[in-house]
Amino acid sequence: MKKKVIYFIGFLVTIGILSAITFLPLPSLLAWQSGFLSRAFFVLTFCFSMCLLRIALGPTLSDRAVAIDTLGILIVGFCAILSIPTGRDWYLDIAIAWALQSFVGALALAKYLEGRGFDE
Repeated sequence: MKKKVIYFIGFLVTIGILSAITFLPLPSLLAWQSGFLSRAFFVLTFCFSMCLLRIALGPTLSDRAVAIDTLGILIVGFCAILSIPTGRDWYLDIAIAWALQSFVGALALAKYLEGRGFDE
């Protein structure tokens, strides 16, 4: 029962923060950002902080591994957001390289958590 209450409170806080990001005016961190890009940046920042919280408080290694893999996806999203207004395509090159590295790292971590060697 206590766990369900904590999950429900966390769900309400998450919905509140995401709706505040969506509907309230945001401070301009960078002058080049449009409204959509600014909101996307804040949503990715919120998700980034939630992943860091899961890494710090994750009860099992599998939870931490999934959070680390999700952080890789969020970094790709940050690179994509930065490439739109700046017009620099090397951000997308970084995103592709990061996605490949994150994939290989997730495979290696999964094999490690399973207890198998890299040569199997």
